Amino acid sequence: MADDHHGRSTRLDAVVHDRGIDASDPGSGPRVARVPEPHVHDTFSVDGIDTKRREALLEAVLRDHDGVSAASATARNGTVGVHHAPSVERDDLQETLESCGLVVDSANRAFEARRASQFASARVAVAVLFGLMVATPYIAVLYPTRIEWLFYDPVTVSYLQSLLDSQMATHFFVNLGSLSGIAFLVACGPFIRRAASELAEGRLTTDALFVGSVTALFAYSTAAAFTGFDGTVHYDLVAYAVVGATLWTHFGAADPAAEGHGSAGPVAGAPDPEADGELADGDPVAMTDGGR
Repeated sequence: MADDHHGRSTRLDAVVHDRGIDASDPGSGPRVARVPEPHVHDTFSVDGIDTKRREALLEAVLRDHDGVSAASATARNGTVGVHHAPSVERDDLQETLESCGLVVDSANRAFEARRASQFASARVAVAVLFGLMVATPYIAVLYPTRIEWLFYDPVTVSYLQSLLDSQMATHFFVNLGSLSGIAFLVACGPFIRRAASELAEGRLTTDALFVGSVTALFAYSTAAAFTGFDGTVHYDLVAYAVVGATLWTHFGAADPAAEGHGSAGPVAGAPDPEADGELADGDPVAMTDGGR
């Protein structure tokens, strides 16, 4: 199948042309569509949506289908959501998607893909939030005692060091260790599971090296914080590694070129709710920015 961000025509373009759907700018904000009360929602997992333009084209094609009130396509997780009348069969919608040159997975796969996307977003949120919670006390208390010659006067450094030498430091490091440990276990759960599986098979991979390195650093920091071992506590590096790996996994695989070209040729056929008059209070509506 041709890739439209390389400038070649695709089956989706052909369907749009055959149905006479005009290209127009759908706008950048959330799109609102009327959804009648009896309408139901189906989700499909598809392969072949690689640009924002293809998202908009596919949404326009689906909205052109009889009985469909709203549709959303998401390139990042490869899912398509459709609100439609109960009389519209799921198989009919699948045929429409396949006629556009898309590979459609089973209903179970679609649900799994949507759930996996939600979990991935949750892991990003946990990594960033907990990373900030670890970085903040490091910036406020620990970094000044390690680079006092750069920003801080001796009196401030002496005061902060006295806090770290007191019993208060135990609670301080307990919090930092808990935050960085939880972030690692939750946000890097897929890394940990893959590493355990690969090591069980006798394979040493980058996942195993990453998990092993972070675990060793966490253990070293814990020993330095709570035993007589004279070392530096590096829970901050654990948190930074978790944040970096999570963000890279979530966003690093995206194709910036595809994203950039995708917005150039938007589509349409989209109904304008304002043209039909204002939405009545209590009317069901579907709001989507493409599923994200």
